[in-house]
Amino acid sequence: MSKRIGRILKYFVLISGAVVMIFPFFWSFMTSFKDLREILMDPFSLIPKEFTLKNYVSVFTKVPFARYLLNSTIVALGTTFLQLVTASLAAFAFARMRFRGREVIFYIFLATMMIPQQVVMIPQYLVVMRLNLDNSYLGLIIPHAATAISIFFLRQFFLTIPRDLEDAAIIDGCGPLRTLFNVFLPLTKPAIATIAVFSFMWSWNNYFWPLLIISEPEMRTVQLGLAMFKSEGGIQWGEFMAATVVATLPIMIAYFIAQKQFVKGITLTGLKG
Repeated sequence: MSKRIGRILKYFVLISGAVVMIFPFFWSFMTSFKDLREILMDPFSLIPKEFTLKNYVSVFTKVPFARYLLNSTIVALGTTFLQLVTASLAAFAFARMRFRGREVIFYIFLATMMIPQQVVMIPQYLVVMRLNLDNSYLGLIIPHAATAISIFFLRQFFLTIPRDLEDAAIIDGCGPLRTLFNVFLPLTKPAIATIAVFSFMWSWNNYFWPLLIISEPEMRTVQLGLAMFKSEGGIQWGEFMAATVVATLPIMIAYFIAQKQFVKGITLTGLKG
């Protein structure tokens, strides 16, 4: 009896938490189908009295939102790819290769995780401007091509791989890079998927860095594009909610594609930590 009550309470807490998390997204989604008059008269109603798609039409006709989506996609995919490459190479070196000062360098990497992003943003901005990379994809991608958290996360996975597999690869004539790509990476797909999801999500939602270096309208990202739905009279809530829904879809798609490996990666991290 006590187990049944405990199970009921557990499911109640989980369902309540899920409702609290999902409700804002549901409200935004339903609000995107209302006209501005209905939103202002009854902002807390969940079901529109009359469904309308004019907000979604305005999103792509009032501003070049499709171009903003393309820009964010290029930046997010480029950042994710470079983070996976740099994290794989650095994590393999820290986990398996022997060289002088390895531990010191690794702890310096970890120390950078404690530095707020706002502290390094101005030096990054000065470097990007000196290299004339403002208003460019490279300027948006290169400063975030490597992160300490990705390197640390992948290194912890590499440390769990048995040494015998690496020795067998060396006996078969594999060098360090071939060992990394043929042995280590196939065994760490959950970690790779986890890093990819987090990197893509962070890059997609990044607002302050594009705001600093982007001044040309055609190079704006999605997060900057959302600000276009503000006017002197206030926020156009219907259009803003429709744009928010559209901007959220790529993140949801990326998560569902990598969901299985992502959940497995988080679970294994908890078990191996």
